[in-house]
Amino acid sequence: MIKKLFYRSIDSVTAAAFLVAASSLLSRLLGVVRDRILAGTFGAGDTLDVYYAAFRIPDLIFNLLVLGALSAGFIPAFTNLLKGDKDRQEAWELSNNILNLLGLVMLALMILGIIFAPWMMKLATPGFSGEKLAATVSLTRIMFLSPLLLGLSSVFGGILQSLKRFFAYSLSPLFYNLGIIAGAYFLAPRWGITGLAWGVVLGSALHALIQLPAVLQLGWRWRPVANWRDRGVRLIMKMMTARTLALASNQINLLVVTVIASTLASGSLAVFNLANNLQSFPVGIFGISFAIAVFPVLSAHAFDKDKLINRLSSSVRQILFFIIPSTVIFLLLRAQIVRLILGTGKFNWEDTVLTMNALSLFAISFFAQALIPLFTRVFYARHNSRTPFAIGLTSDVINIGLALWLTRLWGVVGLALAFSLSSIINFIALAVALRLAIGSLNEKRIVLWVLKFSLAALASAVVIQVIKQSLGAAVDMDRFWGVALQTGAAAGAGVAIYLLICWLFGSPEVIRLWQYLKHRLPGKVQPPTDQSEARGI
Repeated sequence: MIKKLFYRSIDSVTAAAFLVAASSLLSRLLGVVRDRILAGTFGAGDTLDVYYAAFRIPDLIFNLLVLGALSAGFIPAFTNLLKGDKDRQEAWELSNNILNLLGLVMLALMILGIIFAPWMMKLATPGFSGEKLAATVSLTRIMFLSPLLLGLSSVFGGILQSLKRFFAYSLSPLFYNLGIIAGAYFLAPRWGITGLAWGVVLGSALHALIQLPAVLQLGWRWRPVANWRDRGVRLIMKMMTARTLALASNQINLLVVTVIASTLASGSLAVFNLANNLQSFPVGIFGISFAIAVFPVLSAHAFDKDKLINRLSSSVRQILFFIIPSTVIFLLLRAQIVRLILGTGKFNWEDTVLTMNALSLFAISFFAQALIPLFTRVFYARHNSRTPFAIGLTSDVINIGLALWLTRLWGVVGLALAFSLSSIINFIALAVALRLAIGSLNEKRIVLWVLKFSLAALASAVVIQVIKQSLGAAVDMDRFWGVALQTGAAAGAGVAIYLLICWLFGSPEVIRLWQYLKHRLPGKVQPPTDQSEARGI
């Protein structure tokens, strides 16, 4: 059974999205465990500030060189070569070229990063000094191993996505978090904060190793080739230029956020990152998962406008179907969510209030954050990475300006508000540019269903609020079980009402969700191809 899941091709976008989303859910649940261990052990103070700051430069390098090449160019270029046995050999040649060239570049940058870490971290964290700065430098040097390992893993992931083998690919973030948890639980008690950094390295190695068997089964074999002049490599380099610039602007934006947070009260960087991790839960599961799953289909139909519009419209509605009720839950139950996940050990009430306030401001832009990855991938599928770059750069500049202003008024909470406002601006600009490019987004149908989803969400909000207040007065809210009961009952009832009303409205998303789940219950056989997907419902 496991072998079948590892190697089976998944042609249904809905099935692929649910598989990636399910794995993302498990991974993020592990992330919750990770953050609970970190928050309970260290609190929102200097130690976690150091831990999150140490990520910044290695993460910047990974995003610029790896995601720039792979997200914009590798999958479209690799997919174009998958047309026959002969072309598949060319595809393997391309993958080896990219793997080797990327590995060499990342190795060189890792060595330079380890050498120059003290100077880089002085610039990145001007508010740190003494032991806090020295600890940040030490952790950064260890974490420079991570981009190299994740770079190799990302090539494997690109191969698996292109060949629609989503299972092994979807497990990689889960194993990444397992490595970090192992570092926090087993290594940190022995080695202190250094153990956290080695946990990140372990997670990065597991991220690659879990995908390797599936890639080998598909026929890939490593070869020592590194040809810069290869046609596919040149195409990827051409396509990645604007994408890399876009990521550069975004990473500079995150770097500026780190700089600003380092000058605020102790624990501000930790609060921002913990709230950001919480808000990435629904965005990652429902936004990024669908964008990843549908990308090969978008690439295949990129220049067939009718098919592209149908697929895009369907994906937008599927994402909003899930993200709208998620927004309601995170807004109404923000305090309960933070208390359940982070409220332990040294994570005190002041930390809780700051984190839940930041989380509520992140939540107002869930819809924008969830749709940006999808819209951006449509441009990539059409070999246009310049437009999302220009829009992303503009929104990043706006974010930095807003952050500098709003943090003077509200401290770390201002960082979250600036992020949300700039994300909404980014989304609006992408939607307008995309409509101009392809002529239509099937807006009338999208708006109609957004209104229906919103009415259902409004009804669920009333139910959530009633149950929250009723149970809040009936159970012991100073105990974990009381908060858990209140949160679970309110959220569960809210989701049930939302699904019921959407079903009464005749939502294709509810029907598709039920069909997918029904046919995957024990003893059920797989249904025939989902014709509603082919029609772009």
